[in-house]
Amino acid sequence: MLALEDFTVIRAPIERCFDLARSVEVHLAGNVHWGESACAVAGVTSGLLAPGQQVTWSARHFAVRLSLTSRITAMDRPAYFQDVMLRGPFRSMRHEHHFRPLDAGRTEMHDRFFVEAPWGALGRVAEILVLRRYMGALLRERNGVIREIAESSRWRRYLPPGADGKWLE
Repeated sequence: MLALEDFTVIRAPIERCFDLARSVEVHLAGNVHWGESACAVAGVTSGLLAPGQQVTWSARHFAVRLSLTSRITAMDRPAYFQDVMLRGPFRSMRHEHHFRPLDAGRTEMHDRFFVEAPWGALGRVAEILVLRRYMGALLRERNGVIREIAESSRWRRYLPPGADGKWLE
């Protein structure tokens, strides 16, 4: 099994970072060149993912169109959520999203990503030679998009205002 970690510091409040990380639209904005879409095959196709919800992603990777269905299996807003692959190209996949407030309104986003390729020993070779670099780059790219959106005024496009009609600053 391949285990990846990424730490991203974002100049934005923890609640904003947490919600952007579970936004279907932000996920898609970070994967536009892969032709990614959220399909109505299973689950939601827009908005903020909530506990128990699932989404099916479709994208082109390695010149092949792949689908992956994941479910939000744990959530403790705004500190943590986890999604797990239900169906897809891997033997297993789990993505843990951890958030910690720092000083001066900054947030540390810590991703722990676990993936196991199919095909036994051949899959393990693929994890070492291909998936580590490829999945690591996808994770860093996604986190960079979250940081870019959270630190600009663009975050308002993706998050609904609060009950009082105002956004969390």
